[in-house]
Amino acid sequence: MTSVHDLIRGAAQRETETREVRATGPSRTAQVPGHRRPIKLASTGVSSCDTQLADDPWGIDRAPGYGPGASAADTIAGDAPRQGPLPARYTDASDAELHDWITAAKQTLGDRVRILGHFYQRDEVVQYADFVGDSFMLAQAAKDSPEAEAFVFCGVHFMAETADILSSDDQAVILPNLAAGCSMADMATIDQVEDCWRELTAALGEAAAGTGEPGALQPVIPVTYMNSSADIKAFCGRNGGIVCTSSNARTVLEWAFARGQRVVFFPDQHLGRNTAKAMGVTEDEMPLWRPHLARGGNTEAQLRDAKVILWNGFCSVHKRFTVDQITKARADYPGVKVIVHPECPAQVVEAADGAGSTEYIRKAVEAAKPGDVLAIGTEVNLVNRLQQQRPDLTVFCLDPVICPCSTMYRIHPAYLAWTLEALVAGETPNRITVAADVSRDASVALERMLAAKP
Repeated sequence: MTSVHDLIRGAAQRETETREVRATGPSRTAQVPGHRRPIKLASTGVSSCDTQLADDPWGIDRAPGYGPGASAADTIAGDAPRQGPLPARYTDASDAELHDWITAAKQTLGDRVRILGHFYQRDEVVQYADFVGDSFMLAQAAKDSPEAEAFVFCGVHFMAETADILSSDDQAVILPNLAAGCSMADMATIDQVEDCWRELTAALGEAAAGTGEPGALQPVIPVTYMNSSADIKAFCGRNGGIVCTSSNARTVLEWAFARGQRVVFFPDQHLGRNTAKAMGVTEDEMPLWRPHLARGGNTEAQLRDAKVILWNGFCSVHKRFTVDQITKARADYPGVKVIVHPECPAQVVEAADGAGSTEYIRKAVEAAKPGDVLAIGTEVNLVNRLQQQRPDLTVFCLDPVICPCSTMYRIHPAYLAWTLEALVAGETPNRITVAADVSRDASVALERMLAAKP
């Protein structure tokens, strides 16, 4: 299957050719099925993706911001990690050389090192993974692999932190490229969350202690999505809260409502809103907390009347999906089944035929009948892989502007080869280590999450 990297390079070439043709005269372009449409680039004015996303990541991962692509417009945290330069041996290597080095190192390391690959990771990296899944599944895989000495986590920073918390102290978790972050996770810092908690306590009462009466509900329960820093997971653990995933968010909210009058949910407003709406919570009961405003921009009355207080965060990839895209998919492919991720805006989730986690989407495609057409609203690497696995289906991404997760995309085979060869040499590069006190409190919230089975 053609990789996103190749698609982007091809789109850039086609765009150049199109400009040349226009300079010499008009031409007629054949219509192409939606799942094979070329990528539209930033120069057309319709996309935040641009040709620089096709560049090798070591050329861009130390630049300010998250880099080109879907996260380009987000505000990056000042303390976000940056990756040092790779030796020229790796940046100058051919694809074949990198493949040989990776497979040789894997053979040498054997079961001592396990490679974990996220669903959204590029195919050139996923092919080497010992286990592929979403962030929850990969963290669980780390916990369930006591024989491994190290995990090479081909995902993003918060996932590696979670794996470090859930694995044993003598197991190392390594992120091949430290610049592989998550813009959503960085939209809520621990300082902002603690400021929010102080303001909520002032408006609603002492949340951590409650009333002290048997069976009394706390004024507010903190819930954080897996896509958050270890510090925020630890905050939830200290304050009677919990972590959730996209697959168990409803179960987690039920857990929280059994213990509190309301929930503060961060950092993804859309997962919180979509989950709560499905449980009967109204829009008026879900005020948005904007961390740079007093009381998040709300009145005390709004906070007291709230059931779910939503943090103003989002996924840059999933916010791109629109109702218009769904309408067009239905017009182009009568009978199409539209499935989206719950990080999409509420109106998109409501217009779709189904919404759920990456594993939910994968299973929906797996269960489809030959000849079915499915339009998917999630990251394009997963969509392309699902189409490859089911050639008897038509599977395409709802968004015609193909934008992969620009930070996860920074895990390149060159970084993987460098990491594995360092491990063979007895070195442990880019180890992700969570401080003991943070790990202790975060593990409390994570263990509650693991027990909250949907």
